[in-house]
Amino acid sequence: MAREVRCKTVEEPSRVALAKTHAATPSFKNKTASGSHLSNVHLCISSSCFLSGAGQDVGRSCILVSIGGKNIMLDCGMHMGFNDDRRFPDFSYITQQGRLTEFLDCVIISHFHLDHCGALPYMSEMVGYDGPIYMTHPTKAICPILLEDFRKITVDKKGETNFFTSQMIKDCMKKVVPLNLHQTVQVDDELEIKAYYAGHVLGAAMVQIKVGSESVVYTGDYNMTPDRHLGAAWIDKCRPDILISESTYATTIRDSKRCRERDFLKKVHETVERGGKVLIPVFALGRAQELCILLETFWERMNMKAPIYFSTGLTEKANHYYKLFITWTNQKIRKTFVQRNMFEFKHIKAFDRSYADNPGPMVVFATPGMLHAGQSLQIFKKWAGNEKNMIIMPGYCVQGTIGHKILNGQKKLEMENRQTISNGQSEIERCEPGCCCLSLEVKLQVEYMSFSAHADAKGIMQLIRMAEPRNMLLVHGEAKKMEFLKDKIEQEFTINCFMPANGETTTVITNPSVPVDISLNLLKREMALGGPLPDPKKPRTMHGTLIMKDNSLRLVSPEQALKELGLNEHQLRFTCRVQLQDPHSDPDTLSRIYTHLKSVLKGYTIQHLPDGTVMVESIVIKVSSSAEEPNTKVLLLSWSYQDEDLGSFLSTLLKKGLPSGLSSM
Repeated sequence: MAREVRCKTVEEPSRVALAKTHAATPSFKNKTASGSHLSNVHLCISSSCFLSGAGQDVGRSCILVSIGGKNIMLDCGMHMGFNDDRRFPDFSYITQQGRLTEFLDCVIISHFHLDHCGALPYMSEMVGYDGPIYMTHPTKAICPILLEDFRKITVDKKGETNFFTSQMIKDCMKKVVPLNLHQTVQVDDELEIKAYYAGHVLGAAMVQIKVGSESVVYTGDYNMTPDRHLGAAWIDKCRPDILISESTYATTIRDSKRCRERDFLKKVHETVERGGKVLIPVFALGRAQELCILLETFWERMNMKAPIYFSTGLTEKANHYYKLFITWTNQKIRKTFVQRNMFEFKHIKAFDRSYADNPGPMVVFATPGMLHAGQSLQIFKKWAGNEKNMIIMPGYCVQGTIGHKILNGQKKLEMENRQTISNGQSEIERCEPGCCCLSLEVKLQVEYMSFSAHADAKGIMQLIRMAEPRNMLLVHGEAKKMEFLKDKIEQEFTINCFMPANGETTTVITNPSVPVDISLNLLKREMALGGPLPDPKKPRTMHGTLIMKDNSLRLVSPEQALKELGLNEHQLRFTCRVQLQDPHSDPDTLSRIYTHLKSVLKGYTIQHLPDGTVMVESIVIKVSSSAEEPNTKVLLLSWSYQDEDLGSFLSTLLKKGLPSGLSSM
């Protein structure tokens, strides 16, 4: 049931090459067995039998790329909508048994969100991978904290087994190699990667993967619009063979950020003024800081008294990491950071679980952002029955989460009736005895206001103009929306755009260019022969000797090559036998051939020599016959490799025989 997605490229032989090259099709086999230079880009999205990967789906990003015989995993995420085996990618696609180390050259994580890194300890420690894992410095710092929070909710609170441990997270992070922006990292002798700023969240990066002249760019999640604390994504004009882009908001063109902020503040203000409570589900870092800065400024300006709370501990952690990685924020925050730290909030306090039952208005930022678990879901259960209250969903919610259900207008929810029990050291969620199902009526107001840090349709088109890819591949989006964007991209940019579902196969043909230096003497000789000057826009065949030395290619004249390499010249000639029926004597047959060639070949030097041969340029023609069959003539044609085309033409012409009535000289 699981299928694969592949993007492969077949290299066109270089026009200056003297020998043809054959490309093979790679597969995800043991990398030690497929280490040859395969001129292919082969891309696979890991999938299970159901929704997985990031193909026509948001969540569980895990993309496998094979380029030039190198196998790279891009992201290793979990799916927020599942609590069973479908939560993690199906790694059996890579290998049915054994560890993944033998099959992967490296793993690259684009950012710290769990749908991009949540399966990392499971993959490295439980399935088995010992190779390098690349991510930026902020991602390396924040990733283990979110993974540990995820583990606590899943194991300590819900009591699930067959899950990674705290030690596994630590062991996994020991394999991480940190990346700096715009730094080219040599993974091995042939594979190199380079990170670009992606916006989205602190430390998010787009990555260029390059082997030889072939390259792939993977965007991860990115934002082309700067916000209150991060800059806009940027990449140079790298012209990759394939640009793999997220498409979460493939059909959305957002209104101005100022309008959205004004509407958000108005709705919060109105709810608080009528005595209601506002719940804003967020992930720990990213939109949380954006909206905290916005509310902090508004509360200060309006002299508001209603309390604002943030999930315990996360404010301090966020503040620490934004201080540590201040260079990843936008220019305004970097400039004012010495005078005032924008992440030290006067009006926003740490939240305690007991505050949810307090009377009166309040605003609470709680994690996680999709209401699939944790504190945000617990608060939602308490506040959902009061129409005075409001929930504002500031980001995307994947299918299967409570957030997705209420945004689609669902007013009655069936969910597990779990009670939080404290044993003095930790908290455990367990079902109430005799009833494991809770029917919840949703009366509070539900608002969706997109403060999501994903690129919208306009931003995706902007990135394509920036990078100028030869082919486009859309992931991390919904099928219908991706179809619309795919058509728009193909129409506007006249490039192929693919949107594979999990497990499908896509083949992409590329024509990588191979740079070759041509010697000045060879160019002068071409000009002396009357040829036109080289035009970079028009292909042209040039004859010479190709020298490969010190990872560079040079095309020089044969004489120069012999001199540089200290070799002696050898004359190579080709000989061809042609049988001809002719009743004349051998000398007369040769004369008739001479006459025939003079009439057919205009502008060529043709000679009838005294030694009984005819010469056409460098081609020598001799005639012989046997005493037993005097009418059957055997013609011997001999030519140098420079006149190979003319020699082939003459042998074909003489095989047709001589015209009747042709006189000898």
